[in-house]
Amino acid sequence: MEKTEVMTPKSLDDLIKLLHKVFESDKINVEEVQQIMEAYDSNPQEWKKFAMFDPTSSIHDHTDSHCFMKMLQGELKETLFEWPKNKTQDVGDMVQKSQSILKENKCAYINDSLGLHRVENDSHTEGSVSLHLYSPPFDTCQTFDERTGHKNTVKMTFWSKFGKRTQSEMTVSQENN
Repeated sequence: MEKTEVMTPKSLDDLIKLLHKVFESDKINVEEVQQIMEAYDSNPQEWKKFAMFDPTSSIHDHTDSHCFMKMLQGELKETLFEWPKNKTQDVGDMVQKSQSILKENKCAYINDSLGLHRVENDSHTEGSVSLHLYSPPFDTCQTFDERTGHKNTVKMTFWSKFGKRTQSEMTVSQENN
């Protein structure tokens, strides 16, 4: 089998342009997107104005979307969980499937068929920055209580737009993944 050459973005703007081109097709090649995102060498001068910090995400789904997460700085711990066994009643402990450390310049992938996840920075001294790509985008997702499996539907919000903190995030804490 012939190996295809990975498109290498030279900048964050170049990465965005390449991803727009890849997503012109209705068919998503997960490996190709991961390779393109990993090929971008993180440059804080390009993304630092967009970086907003939050210590952890709740356990959540991805509303039938593809989720790519590129580590721009530091490390994050990703914990995968099984879907609650009793989806109609949403009760019972959440069952952990695995944990992994996402390293700088690597790209992780998850979708709902793989399970649920939580992402957190275990470091008390080092900040971590990740870039998220969702296809298709979504307006709501489900969050899950780790002790009970109880789920809530939450509205997705943007911490920032174009490097400026959004007004809604200054007043209402919801979910950002």
